[in-house]
Order: sequence, then structure tokens, then C-alpha cells
Amino acid sequence: MEPSRIAVAGASGLIGSALVRSLTADGHEVVRLVRRAPRGADEIRWDPERQQVDAAGLVGCDAVVNLAGAGIGDRRWTPEYKRLVRDSRVLGTAALAEAVASLDTPPRVFVNGSAMGIYGDTGDRAVDEDAPPGDGFLPSLCVEWEEATAPVQEAGVRTVLLRTGLVVARDGGAWAKLFPLFRAGLGGRMGDGRQYWSYIALHDEVAAIRHLIDQDTLSGPFNLTAPRPLTNREVTEAMGRVLRRPTLFTVPAPVLRSVLGEMAGEVLGSARVVPKRLLESGFAFAFPEVDDAIRAAM
Repeated sequence: MEPSRIAVAGASGLIGSALVRSLTADGHEVVRLVRRAPRGADEIRWDPERQQVDAAGLVGCDAVVNLAGAGIGDRRWTPEYKRLVRDSRVLGTAALAEAVASLDTPPRVFVNGSAMGIYGDTGDRAVDEDAPPGDGFLPSLCVEWEEATAPVQEAGVRTVLLRTGLVVARDGGAWAKLFPLFRAGLGGRMGDGRQYWSYIALHDEVAAIRHLIDQDTLSGPFNLTAPRPLTNREVTEAMGRVLRRPTLFTVPAPVLRSVLGEMAGEVLGSARVVPKRLLESGFAFAFPEVDDAIRAAM
């Protein structure tokens, strides 16, 4: 890919910061969307909740990538925090999509975050991008999130939706909370351990995003998960194996529900999500197996 100008919202987050590092290392010009006064030509002012974007800063961008949003697992799901999680994604996406659609010469691609949570609890059933949305807070959030890209799609801009799984990373995201526990020998399965966890190495997440930016024929939803989802019990065994620590502890489902509230349903629920369209597009995973993904994160 020739050097491009790419705008990134959510550039300070786990995935966004890794994407920015990868793009700049390869000579691309990255402009970040920030909520304060810009400090240079590589920053664009926006206010997602107020749906304000400095559209002039997007002029000349070849791609816009939106990864912004309050952390789903950062706090207990009170009604107030659920509203913050929803607004930070839906309102921000709508504002950015409208700003992009307003440009005389829009970017060639708009890449928007989403999550495998759109499918809800799939049990033992493997699902790909053709599966319908599930029920509950996260599925309904993801549907709204994706629908907020309508302005760019109506403007004819190629639009990609990233239905990301659990990102295996040491320094951020849900998986980062597991590393200290397992290193201390306190790791173990959650609930009965039979629920599926669909994961992806951070390296592969970034590589997949770049692949979807580059391939002009690709649009619509893509599951960003490793090819073979594993059960929580299998993930637990892999963490113990790679970190060389015992995995004797178990967190019973009632305890999780007591501590996490409604969010416990996502930890105990099963998400057997497969990346059908990503594999069909020719993408090759560098870390398809969980042991390798864990080692890469270390």
C-alpha cells in the first residue's frame, strides 16, 4: 500500500494505539481525533457525545478508522454507565459518519468498530457474519453502533464493520486483567468453563484492520476472531501452560454475578464466533492458536 493519510478515532486505546504504531512505522500519515484543542496538524478536534467533528481536518484522508468508545468492561453496568457506553459509540459514530459523508471528496473507506457481542450467547453453535443479532444489552448496542454508519454508506463510501473478539494483550482490554491473576497462580476457569471464548491476538487484530483498509473489494461486517474458538476451560489450561502456573482456582457463577452484576452474563455466556469472511478474503493469521497468541502478548 502506498503511503496514505489515515484518520483514527480512539487512537489512545489498546487497538488504536497499536494500529497507529503500525501505520506510522510503515510511513503512513496518521491524524488522530482528540477531544481537546489540537496541538498540531496531526490532530483533529471532535466531541463525540455532542456530535461535533472538525470535518475540515478530514479533507485528504484516504481512510477513516473509528475505534472510539468507553470501555465495556471498565465498570459495573449501572444504567448511567450503560448509557455512557452506548452514547460514546453510537453518537460518536453518527457524528463521524456524517462528517465524512459531507466531504466533497470523501475517503475511500470508513472502518468502524463493532464487537462479536452482536451475536449474544451462541451456546455450542458456531456463528459467522450471516448470523442474526442476539438479545440483550450488547447485541442491541452493536446493532445501533453499526447502523450509525448509515450516512457514509448512503454517500457511497466503502464501509467495513469490525466485529472484534477478546483481544489477547498484556497491557489493555479484558485479557490484560487475566495475566496478573494467572502469574500469581490465582487463575482458573469461570463458571463451569464450558462457555466459548472467541479471541484474537493484538498483532492479528491490527493486521486484519490494515488488510480490510487495503482491499478495495471488501465491505460490510467481518468477525475479527481467531479461526478456532476455545472454551474457557481450554483457555485456562493454555494460560497455565504458557505461564507455567497452576490453574486450580474456580470462580463460581454466583460469585461472578454478585461481583459483576449484569456484565457477568458476558463472562459466563458462550460466543463461538468464526471469521468466515476474513478467511475467505485471503487473510492469514500470524497467531491462530491461543498458546502463540498468549506468548505474543508477553
